[in-house]
Amino acid sequence: MADRAIAHLMDVRGAQLGYGAVPILRDLNLRIERGQRVAICGPNGAGKTTLFRGLLGSLSPSVGVIERLTDRMGYLPQSERLDPLFPLTALELVLQGAIPRLSGVRTFSNGEVSRAESLLSSLGLGGQERMLLSELSGGQRQRVLLARALLADPEILFLDEPTSGVDIEAARVIFEQVDELTKERGLAALTVTHHYDQLAAHVDSVWWITNGTVEVLDAKDFNPASLLGRRWSDVDSAGSEEVTR
Repeated sequence: MADRAIAHLMDVRGAQLGYGAVPILRDLNLRIERGQRVAICGPNGAGKTTLFRGLLGSLSPSVGVIERLTDRMGYLPQSERLDPLFPLTALELVLQGAIPRLSGVRTFSNGEVSRAESLLSSLGLGGQERMLLSELSGGQRQRVLLARALLADPEILFLDEPTSGVDIEAARVIFEQVDELTKERGLAALTVTHHYDQLAAHVDSVWWITNGTVEVLDAKDFNPASLLGRRWSDVDSAGSEEVTR
């Protein structure tokens, strides 16, 4: 568990990330601070997923160091990657977030169940705890996935295209909940997105990935159209970059 006296949660120093002998990202020097809200943007195939994998620890740097000062990390995947036909209720999926804390015990405490129900309620899903995933809309399933990530009590939350396939109301609820947690608990939130316009009011900085490097920009100074030399909508895609990159 990280010492709360430490302001930052992760340091990336001179890191290079890639697959085999092929470098995708190089000369990475980044820091994740408590309460920081970051949008990770860039053209398709630029390396957004590669950066996520490195930060999460599923991809080791071939050069440099990624130092994690906390092991409490949550991950919100795209709702499209969740099979809605899997026979789970909303509550059962959220409770999966408590599994790392079970320490061999295979049953959930009343406290865990109560907290899971409270998270669902805070995300506008009160009364829908027993509904099957197949009975929920894409936006509702995305909020269930967020509740699962938050049940693990993360200090860093990674969000992968959280607005993909969800309606405006679901996106609003997700971002407002994350904003509240960054203010109240010092949660750091890193969001990969192709839809920066939906996220602009909810981030402090932008990590712009292009040509194998990451540029750190203040959110108020970020102008994707000027960086790309063309309209942002020309590369704004509902799909994410390839899983391997």
